[in-house]
Amino acid sequence: MAKAQPKSKHALLFIFITVLLDILALGLIIPILPKLILNFMGGDSSHAALMVGLFATVWALMQFFASPIIGSLSDRFGRRPIILLSNFGTGIDYVVMALAPTIGWLFLGRSISGITTSSISTAFAYIADSTTPQKRAAGFGLMGAAFSVGFVLGPTLGGILGDADPRLPFWVAAGLSLANFAYGYFVLPESLPKSRRVNFSWKKANPVGSLVLLKSHHELFGLAGIYFINMLVHVVLSSVFVLYALYRYHWDSHAVGYCLAWVGICTAVVQGGLVRPAVKRFGEKNALYIGLFLGMVGFIAYGWAPSGLFFLCAVPIFAFWGFANSANQSMMTKLVSHKEQGQLQGANGSLRAIAEMTGPALFTLTFAFCIDPNHSWQLPGAPFFLAGGLMFLNVLLALFVFKRQPQSKH
Repeated sequence: MAKAQPKSKHALLFIFITVLLDILALGLIIPILPKLILNFMGGDSSHAALMVGLFATVWALMQFFASPIIGSLSDRFGRRPIILLSNFGTGIDYVVMALAPTIGWLFLGRSISGITTSSISTAFAYIADSTTPQKRAAGFGLMGAAFSVGFVLGPTLGGILGDADPRLPFWVAAGLSLANFAYGYFVLPESLPKSRRVNFSWKKANPVGSLVLLKSHHELFGLAGIYFINMLVHVVLSSVFVLYALYRYHWDSHAVGYCLAWVGICTAVVQGGLVRPAVKRFGEKNALYIGLFLGMVGFIAYGWAPSGLFFLCAVPIFAFWGFANSANQSMMTKLVSHKEQGQLQGANGSLRAIAEMTGPALFTLTFAFCIDPNHSWQLPGAPFFLAGGLMFLNVLLALFVFKRQPQSKH
């Protein structure tokens, strides 16, 4: 692969800010969206719960279909216009949701946001364009740090704003997205030169076609499997953690918030500051092994922790799972040409969407079954033990992938 072209000093900073603000905007509405839906349903909690589930499923479906299309469009027209149009579209979409007079309008807005936020995959392609192979894992680690900070600050701020006005978080999210568009319009350089662009093809842009790319190389297919399992087990945190903490440790909302802040701090430190030296010292393959192993240990520790203090002590160990995600994505980018980076990230976006559609049911049903009072036994940590088992499967998969074919040299 040709060496990445020199970029503006603002470029990577902008991409970091783009992802941070995208995730922050998504996080802002997490605590308030169910309440708004409940209001539209006339206070009927049963029907509101079904509608919340429908909203989440359709949002993930939009991600599944849109991610490969947007990724392929960025391979054709460049990263800059796709990212800027997405920021602008996301801002307008949040305005629509802020003004939504009926649940139908709110549903439409949420569905559209599933499309516009699919450009996060394009941001990852931008990182692949703009970094040398040696620094790529650190770039992906920086994006992981943005995710962590955004998911911690977003819901916290959204809860505070929502107490004042349930529509206010949507207005703030819209303002952040439009400000992001304005900043990027003047600062963001293009990372994909015209000589590296390829014609758009629906055959490659549809979800099935995009996933075919992952089968083009044995090692890439194996790494994609690791990526999917990583995304699947990550869902246990968003779907079960709050219920688990309330049930087992009897935490109140403030304690849950403090714990999430601690998780975000540890994860941001690891992915934003430690990935680069770890990859430099151990190499990407070993960083992947270390991350997968410590992620497995962290999940098991979460499920075993007999008290909230033990749970908090396990957080720094678990944070090193970030090594695996950054190293894995970096290695994947090196197994496709520079003309397929957008398609690759689109395929990854589809895998992530599948995980987000299937993961919540897997872990919440496991949790519900294992705390059922009709049983003579209780195992509230079962979802985390299941996640740990899946991480062990990932370790075995990594050993299998690299045993059959040594890591490519770049």
